[in-house]
Amino acid sequence: MNLVALMLADSRFPGGGHAHSGGLEEAVARRLVTDEGTLAPFLLGRLRTAGALGAVFAAAATRAADAPGRYAELDAELDARTPSPAQRAASRAQGRRAARAARRAWPSPALAGLLRATPRPHHPIVVGVLVGDPFEAAQTVAYHAVTGPATGAVRLLGLDPFGVNAVLARLADEIDAVARAAADHAGTAPVDLPAPASPGLDLLAEAHDRHHREEVRLFVS
Repeated sequence: MNLVALMLADSRFPGGGHAHSGGLEEAVARRLVTDEGTLAPFLLGRLRTAGALGAVFAAAATRAADAPGRYAELDAELDARTPSPAQRAASRAQGRRAARAARRAWPSPALAGLLRATPRPHHPIVVGVLVGDPFEAAQTVAYHAVTGPATGAVRLLGLDPFGVNAVLARLADEIDAVARAAADHAGTAPVDLPAPASPGLDLLAEAHDRHHREEVRLFVS
């Protein structure tokens, strides 16, 4: 994995990921996730749906600079595949933060072109442009899709960090499988990209957004 991908996957990268739980906070509030045993299927489900969707768009974004207008198309198609306004807002917030940091760390014509086409890009598209390699970009986004909720579980439930990291480690083959499948679509037209759905996560995101407006929550999403 190249250095850019490693830094983007690092929780210390100032991309704003620490503020988002990927639906985990609402799942904990509803007692859908209570321990390592219930965290594991939650993470796997998120990886195979929201994670797979983001990975596909990250892979496609690595090739977008070659086609005029492709960035705007990708952005619009990812919007269309994300029915939850709260999830769209979370993706754009993280994308904006990642792009802000990247303009200092890795300025490039591709990044500048993306931000001209869509000043508030979705996070997977930013990752794809920055990483450049379809598999590694998809792998970074797939990994990010589960590490955010996993970190949230430690903070919200007081779970043993060693145990939570063991849960993550057991997802390694699944993460790579999602990334390989996504990389196969690097050259696919945006309109034809897959759209794995996650209605449960959409509902959790909308519920969390309503509750976040009414009371203090640890995470934005």
